[in-house]
Amino acid sequence: MFRALNSPGILAVTLAAAGILLVTMGTRQSLGLFIQPIGESTGLNVVSISLALAVGQFVWGAAQPVAGAVADRYGSRAVLIGGLLMLAFGCAVTPFMDTGFGLIVSLGLLLAAGSGAGSFSVLIGAASRRLPLEAQGVASGVINAGGSFGQFIFAPVMQKLIQLTGWMGAMWAMALLTLTALPLVGKLTDGKDAPAPPPAHETGGLRQAIGAARRNPSYLLLNAGFFTCGFHIAFLITHLPGEIELCGLPPAVASWSLAIIGLSNIAGSLYVGSCISRYRSKYVLAVMYASRAALIALYLLAPRTDLTFYLFAVGIGFTWLATVPPTAAIVGKLFGIRYLATLFGLTLLSHQSGGFLGAYLGGLAISRFGDFGWMWYADMALALLAAVVNLPIREAPLAAAPAEI
Repeated sequence: MFRALNSPGILAVTLAAAGILLVTMGTRQSLGLFIQPIGESTGLNVVSISLALAVGQFVWGAAQPVAGAVADRYGSRAVLIGGLLMLAFGCAVTPFMDTGFGLIVSLGLLLAAGSGAGSFSVLIGAASRRLPLEAQGVASGVINAGGSFGQFIFAPVMQKLIQLTGWMGAMWAMALLTLTALPLVGKLTDGKDAPAPPPAHETGGLRQAIGAARRNPSYLLLNAGFFTCGFHIAFLITHLPGEIELCGLPPAVASWSLAIIGLSNIAGSLYVGSCISRYRSKYVLAVMYASRAALIALYLLAPRTDLTFYLFAVGIGFTWLATVPPTAAIVGKLFGIRYLATLFGLTLLSHQSGGFLGAYLGGLAISRFGDFGWMWYADMALALLAAVVNLPIREAPLAAAPAEI
C-alpha cells in the first residue's frame, strides 16, 4: 500500500503536509468541547455560540478556494504561513470575547479562515505538485489521516486542559500548539514553492477553469454530495458533546468519542487512499455515505451508554474525513492538477455550506425541542441522498491496476 511513498523525498513532503493538517484540523475539530464552558463563563446561550461556530464552518470552506487560488498563482508557502499565524491569533484572542459578535470574529472569522488556509485544498495542491502521479492517491490518504490524528490528539488534551486550566488557558495553549506547525511549511515547499506549469492539454487560465467546472454536471453532483457530508460532520463535531451531556454521561465520554472518531478515521483515510487506485472514486463515496445512514439508524435504536458512543465513534469515524481523497481524486480527474487547489477549494466551500447548517440548526434544535432528534433524521436522509447523487458522476474508468500499491 505504501510502496509509492518509499522515496525519502516523497515521504518527507507527504508527512509535512500531514503534520500541518494535524494541527489545523485538530484545533477546529475540538471546538465543540468549548461550548459549555464558554456558555457558563460568558452567559451566552447555545444558539449564540453555535452561530459563531456555524459561521466558522462556512468561513473555513470559503477561505479554501481563495487560499487555493492564491497558492495556484503564487505558490503555497506564504499562504500556509499566514494561515497558521491567523489561526494562532484567533485562538489567542477568543478568551477576551464575551459577546456573540466577538466569538463570530475570533472563532468564526480569524480561527476559521486561518485553519482554512492551512487545510486540504492548499496542502493537497502543494503536495501534488511535488509528487509523482502514482504516489498522489496514497499520499492524499496519508495527508488526510494527519487531520484525523490531530483530532485524536487534540480532543482529549483540550478536555484535560479545560479541566485543569479552564477554557481560557486551554485556548491559549492551543494557540501555542498551532505555531509548532510553522517549520513544516518549509519541508513541504522546500523553499522553492511555485505554481505548477499547465500541461499542454490544459489551456486557459483560472477563470476558464472555474467556468468549465461550473458547467460540468459531474462536478455539480460531486459538490451536492459533499454538501451533505459537511452537514453531517459539522453537526456531530459541534453537538455530539451536547448529545452526550443530554444522556447524563460525563464530559470525558465526549472527548474520548471525538478522539476515537479521529483514530478510526486514520485507518479509514489510509484504506480509502488505497481504494481510489483500485475502484472508481464515485463508488467509494457512495458506499461511505450509505454506511453513515446505516450507522445513524443503529445508533438511534441503541441504548445511550458510553459503550454505544464509543462504538458509534469507531463506525462513523472510519468514513469521517475519508471522503476527502476520493473527492479530490475526482476533481483531479475531471480538470487536472493545475488548478486543483482552487477547484477542490470550491468543493470544500459546498461542504462547509452544509457545515453551517449542521452546526447552526443543531443549536436551534436543542433550544426549541430540547434534543437533537430531528437533526439525526435529517442527517440520515441527507447521507442517503449523498450516496445516490454520486452514482451518475461521469468518472473515467480506471486503467488496469497493479497488484500492489
